[in-house]
Amino acid sequence: MSGRAPWTSVRLRAAWARQDWSAILIEYRRAAKLTQRDLEPLVGLPQPHIALIESGRRTVKSLKVKQRITEGLAVPDELRDMTTEPAAWGPVPDLRDRMAHAHRTGRVDLRTANWITTCLAEQRREEDEAGGLDLRPVVLAQLQSVTRLLPDASRDTADRLLLLAAEHAHWLSWVCWENGRPGPALSWLDLAAGWAADGGHSDMVSWVGRMRSYYALTHGDPVRALRTAEQARVVPVRSPAAAAVLAHQEAIAAAAVGDRDRARRLADEAQGGAARVPDAEDRPGWLYWLTPTRSDLQAAEVAYVLRDWSDAAALFRSSLPGLAAYPRDHAYYLTQMEEAERRV
Repeated sequence: MSGRAPWTSVRLRAAWARQDWSAILIEYRRAAKLTQRDLEPLVGLPQPHIALIESGRRTVKSLKVKQRITEGLAVPDELRDMTTEPAAWGPVPDLRDRMAHAHRTGRVDLRTANWITTCLAEQRREEDEAGGLDLRPVVLAQLQSVTRLLPDASRDTADRLLLLAAEHAHWLSWVCWENGRPGPALSWLDLAAGWAADGGHSDMVSWVGRMRSYYALTHGDPVRALRTAEQARVVPVRSPAAAAVLAHQEAIAAAAVGDRDRARRLADEAQGGAARVPDAEDRPGWLYWLTPTRSDLQAAEVAYVLRDWSDAAALFRSSLPGLAAYPRDHAYYLTQMEEAERRV
């Protein structure tokens, strides 16, 4: 495998975002299953030179060498003009301008959109390995490529692009929130909600409402979180998975304000909804993570907030082994399990 295909690798895209030429060569070879000798004809560098770059004993400073590597490794178009340090955390005005011209009559080559959809799916699944902060320039570049297609898109194509743009905006919102920038986080959510509504994607609209509720809860405002979660559930959704995460968010907010019966009822509803969609292909792309294990952990989290320590500990204990491949999330729930066990 060579050419553009290796660029679905999240670690490779993150290395490009850092402009870490050593890591770019290493990760490209790993993704393409190539040796340093195999790389020689692609980048026009002898194997000993490649080895020195990969080991960090030689740095890539020459523009000519950078261009040679860029061309030889077939760096995708959406990454070539990427800025390594985006100046603004929030959305820039021209994104809104492009979206305002959607739904014209026209023809758009969807190969770029299909490619970016594939890359975004890989980025979601490997975020534990390549942090959101590293990938932020990549996701911004992808969003720019998506929005450039909008002015010439028509109806169904425009609707699809609006959803893809909304998914990117939601992802960028999460990165902002995780890095202590609530203002830009909410600005990205506003864009995601508007684009999803324009494209008729009610599941994404409801998901954005769920995220607002989550932000309010983690910011220490459970009353607002509950109110926002209630409003998110007013939106009619198509997917049982979307309905399940909405029920869970309202359950956790209800638990935070002390409404125990409501929290338990909604937690059961969330588990039941998630059980109806155990297969990833039956869930929206941004809910790839809603496995039965995750659903059980969400129920455990509700019990934890309700201080039902015995139930929480038992649910955490039975579910955590299924999260071994996600060390960050595993550590988060393990802390809660240990606290619940201590209080039993």
